[in-house]
Amino acid sequence: QVQLVETGGGSVQAGGSLRLSCAASGVTFSTCDMGWFRQAPGIEREFVASISWREGSTYYQDSVKGRFTISRDNAKNMVYLQMNSLKPEDTAVYYCAAGSRFSTALGMGIPSAAKDWGQGTQVTVSS
Repeated sequence: QVQLVETGGGSVQAGGSLRLSCAASGVTFSTCDMGWFRQAPGIEREFVASISWREGSTYYQDSVKGRFTISRDNAKNMVYLQMNSLKPEDTAVYYCAAGSRFSTALGMGIPSAAKDWGQGTQVTVSS
């Protein structure tokens, strides 16, 4: 059974930073693309970033490019999202997601390729 557990959310002022972590279990982590999504109140869940299992290549939503960095540690089954220069519009619940084993779709920025989800962690950015 796949389990994804996000931590690291919280409240921060605009311009601040947060680092989200996602611990994965029940999955062959080193062969799964991983991603981060977010959902703000009244808005559909949206893709934020992804990282491929094969080459570690990354893909970002335009609004977070240059501010957010996704990374992974295959030895620890962890994926991270470093968020800098946070803005109030980044306020949302952030979800970790895993793609199917050996699939490369999520790592190429295809949101529908996300197969398993965490419970989410709240990020609140105040102005």
